[in-house]
Amino acid sequence: MVLRLMEIKRKDVGGLLLVLLLGQLVAFFMAISSFTSSLIATLGVDAPLTQSFFGYLLLTLVYVPIVLRRRQKLQIHWYWYLALAFIDVQGNYFVVKAYQYSYITSVTLLDCWTVVWVIILTWYALGARYSSWQFVGGGTCVAGLALVLLSDSKSTDAQDPSKIPLLGDALVITGTVCFAFSNVGEEYCVKKKDRVEVVAMLGFFGLLVSIIQIFIFERKSLDTIAWTPTMLCLFAGFAVTIFMFYTITPFVLQVKFLHHVRLEMITSMD
Repeated sequence: MVLRLMEIKRKDVGGLLLVLLLGQLVAFFMAISSFTSSLIATLGVDAPLTQSFFGYLLLTLVYVPIVLRRRQKLQIHWYWYLALAFIDVQGNYFVVKAYQYSYITSVTLLDCWTVVWVIILTWYALGARYSSWQFVGGGTCVAGLALVLLSDSKSTDAQDPSKIPLLGDALVITGTVCFAFSNVGEEYCVKKKDRVEVVAMLGFFGLLVSIIQIFIFERKSLDTIAWTPTMLCLFAGFAVTIFMFYTITPFVLQVKFLHHVRLEMITSMD
């Protein structure tokens, strides 16, 4: 019996290390997407929907054919995927738009507000339970982010009057609310259904929503973009990082879910 518990514990530790590694990869790709978005904004391009469009396009080209080859009905009704994709597109829009008014440090830090909203939503919608230490960590996060807002409220940039830090911060926080709903919805779908279908449908409907909103809001902006090799590389880099982020995240959620019960046992044993 003791050997059996030790074997289970080793497997759980391996699963935890895998989740941590994948989590670091997700953070790495998020950092690259922030860097490319900041550079694009610095070069005077304001086209957040178009940036996201190419990411959704990659997801569609890779994952939709896989789903079609299965010749199976969708496991979740299409309109739920449409709603999930719509919210996700808005989240990307608000966060990327924030780089027009704020700086990469503030945007990246405030993007962590997603954690706070996710804790609230998973507690309310999915019945998740958190320890007091996790709530302390969430409270610390909120306190740190409040300091970022306070700092930006007092900052001015005479060399770049187009920067309005508080407006950028508000856009980020709005985007994090959208991301929280998107992440919780994605987590629910991944736990209950097929993660490949989730990513494929998120990409496909995200692509449709992006096309419609680009046609309405960004047609004039696209006419002013100088598609230099540098700009093409930045857009391509952003698209690849978004593709990798959406590819890895559902796997992290699925692996985390499969190991959750056993990890709780390890914690109690320790």
